[in-house]
Amino acid sequence: MTQLRPMQAGDLDAVAELEARISPGPWTRGIFRDCLVAGYDAWIATDGHAALLGFGVLSVGASEAHILNLGVDPGFRRRGHGRQILQHLLGRAWQLGAERAFLEVRVSNHGAQCLYHSFGFHEIGVRLNYYRNPDGREDALVLSLSLDHPLMSTAES
Repeated sequence: MTQLRPMQAGDLDAVAELEARISPGPWTRGIFRDCLVAGYDAWIATDGHAALLGFGVLSVGASEAHILNLGVDPGFRRRGHGRQILQHLLGRAWQLGAERAFLEVRVSNHGAQCLYHSFGFHEIGVRLNYYRNPDGREDALVLSLSLDHPLMSTAES
């Protein structure tokens, strides 16, 4: 069973290692540490034991939420873990007073785009050359969601 809990300093090595495996331009351990120090809402999904299934990082301020990073271990994808993490982050954003959520997603990441669209996110712009890749840069789609969206009524706290 998937369990979500706040990310802690002791999780940073495992989270950074997972991020390095799944992202062409990964965040470093230091970036994740800085998010914890800054008080961002950071969560990990586990199998209830030691296995890290995924993570999510959320920033909330001025009635806006920004999903800064969300990742799922490739061995556990397409099992609902990303959906559970995203739903939890959106529920937290709503609880913390955000009225709208934003995120960026790689133009090549069609799986993530499908997940976000299934929640009602819609494209509001493009950030050119936003993401680093081993071969250069990649554009990001900027997506937005009103947190009065009907799915918010089922968001987990």
